[in-house]
Amino acid sequence: MTVFSEILYEKKDGVARVTINRPDKYNACTPVTLMELGQALTDAWVDDAVGVVVFTGAGEKAFCTGGDQSIRDQEGYKGTVAALPLEVAWQTVTSLIRTIPKPVIARVNGYAIGGGHVFQVVCDLSIAAETAKLGQAGPKVGSFDPGYGTAELARLVGMKRAKEIWFLCRQYTARQALEMGLVNAVVPAAELDAEVDRWCAELLEKSPTALKMLKYAFHAETDGVPGITNLGVGGLSLYYTTKESVEGQNAFMERRKPDFRK
Repeated sequence: MTVFSEILYEKKDGVARVTINRPDKYNACTPVTLMELGQALTDAWVDDAVGVVVFTGAGEKAFCTGGDQSIRDQEGYKGTVAALPLEVAWQTVTSLIRTIPKPVIARVNGYAIGGGHVFQVVCDLSIAAETAKLGQAGPKVGSFDPGYGTAELARLVGMKRAKEIWFLCRQYTARQALEMGLVNAVVPAAELDAEVDRWCAELLEKSPTALKMLKYAFHAETDGVPGITNLGVGGLSLYYTTKESVEGQNAFMERRKPDFRK
């Protein structure tokens, strides 16, 4: 098993738990964090025993507070992993969260600010502790998210509210977030894990193929060609199991004309 330095990764009873493990930095991310998040999410994608992914941060103070500002300079964020700067790696992780063919639950245990808020926005479901605070910070620190962090947010809460969240950089309570549609549920902090476990158990009772195709269908319209591709390739994986598809492969290997009508 891969040993990670800035995240925790656990798989048990059909649930993969991905945890940013930098509580002393309010779970702000470095390029290493993002590389490791990408590895964990990819592993959860290909492991058929995993049906649900829980995404969270270590400790009680923060879910994630975005990029680690202490490593940022005039060129962007210091340090690269596989030649990818933090800005590119961030979009890679958000894309993985959206396209992994399994539900991803954000366990929002504290501050979800900036890029950390973007993470919870793109998760399929979000369950927050009453003590959580959510919001954007880009314009306050000379940054912004021109991709999923704006477009997906507008889909969740409407254009006017999304602009308010980004332009004013206010922090919202978990209850306010629930009222505007930013999260699905809010519970006392002491009950957060139990509530997340309940949602995981309900999801694991459902058809994994149906959940996969529904997730792709929700994103197909807004994601353009990539969205249609994910939906189509998801269908292709089902088609490969049909007698019609198998006949095409067999005919090729046997050097004969296929009989798709039989």
